[in-house]
Amino acid sequence: MSAVCGGAARTLRVPGRHGYAAEFSPYLPGRLACATAQHYGIAGCGTLLILDPDESGLRLFRSFDWNDGLFDVTWSENNEHVLITCSGDGSLQLWDTAKAAGPLQVYKEHTQEVYSVDWSQTRGEQLVVSGSWDQTVKLWDPTVGKSLCTFRGHESIIYSTIWSPHIPGCFASASGDQTLRIWDVKAAGVRIVIPAHQAEILSCDWCKYSENLLVTGAVDCSLRGWDLRNVRQPVFELLGHTYAIRRVKFSPFHASVLASCSYDFTVRFWNFSKPDFLLETVEHHTEFTCGLDFSLQSPTQVADCSWDETIKIYDPACLTIPA
Repeated sequence: MSAVCGGAARTLRVPGRHGYAAEFSPYLPGRLACATAQHYGIAGCGTLLILDPDESGLRLFRSFDWNDGLFDVTWSENNEHVLITCSGDGSLQLWDTAKAAGPLQVYKEHTQEVYSVDWSQTRGEQLVVSGSWDQTVKLWDPTVGKSLCTFRGHESIIYSTIWSPHIPGCFASASGDQTLRIWDVKAAGVRIVIPAHQAEILSCDWCKYSENLLVTGAVDCSLRGWDLRNVRQPVFELLGHTYAIRRVKFSPFHASVLASCSYDFTVRFWNFSKPDFLLETVEHHTEFTCGLDFSLQSPTQVADCSWDETIKIYDPACLTIPA
């Protein structure tokens, strides 16, 4: 592994590991978790990387290997050392960065690849959702060895599951069946079904500033915003990517700013409240860019990871200039 701090980006090269997801710690400034897979996730094992910034760029703090590709990662909301990954063998893994070995626990119920996992941000509940190629979403309490509930209704692969940061027990899922769905754990069923694109939807995210606003990113190269009070038409559509959008994230600091990464190798930053909505295009990868996250501590810091075997932390120009 080699670290490079060239230009504005801190870079860690991880030979033989293709990046699928990156997530900043909600506790430790600059600490980043990255879920990776060998052989582009088609075969081989996976590695969870825990990174810290240092003078030379990025330093590997800890790594954990799993016997199948790792596709997503989420940090605990009540313990700075704990996180969960999900993998191609249908399992979730619970890790503790304070321990050199792991995992502490494995949750194996999905019957196909698990592509998405998210830990609830509501402090009163320790709940995790996972979305799988088996067309189900499962609800977990990490202290319990089996799932609490299974949500059915999607008619294709589930690529993305995300908790509402506003409404306890509410989460969204996005699928290859071209729908965005809103679920309530208390009702154990779907609340809203939105036919959001005429293409597979690979990612969704919930706005940090509005309980009614979500965004979807799809194979049709578009990002669409959805107001849950009226879902007949998107409230915005952002065009510019030239291949499928793999991940989309709202900024935690700017109410109308979001970022997306794509199979066109780029990361793009947008302000959906402006007529010229594309703020910046970052072209520093040479392969599919799959992982993306905003720092929760720094208003300007972003991380991404790619199939080009690099992980980057950087400050895009558009976030360092006052809006």
